[in-house]
Amino acid sequence: MKLAIMQKFAQSIAFIQQAKISTVRLFHLGLSFSLVTGLSACGNQGNSGINFKNLNIGANVTQIQEITQQNQDTTVYIQGKVEKTAPLIKQKAYQINDSTGKIWVITNQGNFQVGEQVVLKGNVQYQSVPLAGKEYGEIYLEEK
Repeated sequence: MKLAIMQKFAQSIAFIQQAKISTVRLFHLGLSFSLVTGLSACGNQGNSGINFKNLNIGANVTQIQEITQQNQDTTVYIQGKVEKTAPLIKQKAYQINDSTGKIWVITNQGNFQVGEQVVLKGNVQYQSVPLAGKEYGEIYLEEK
């Protein structure tokens, strides 16, 4: 009788261990499938809505040529290439070109390099510079 109980107990333990192994294998198989699926989805940039090659973000990006003095105090996103840098006291200014125009962006960030593609969020500002009866003011962004 004790031998039969011991055998049943041993069979139960073996069954539980086999079930654990099966569960772990199933988990690894599911994890592997998810990883492969995720990586293949990342490789298909056409479906992601983001084109990393050209760093296109989409509808929220404003072309620089569309930013006017009337946009003052509104927040916009711009995307383009850093063309120039200028150090300021506790800040830095970057001239950004998006092929439709150029604009200066004042920011606390100091790590952009000339030629680098960037996306920045900023508040449109206008600095009036009247000189000899003419206006030489300039629109710029103050990064948020």
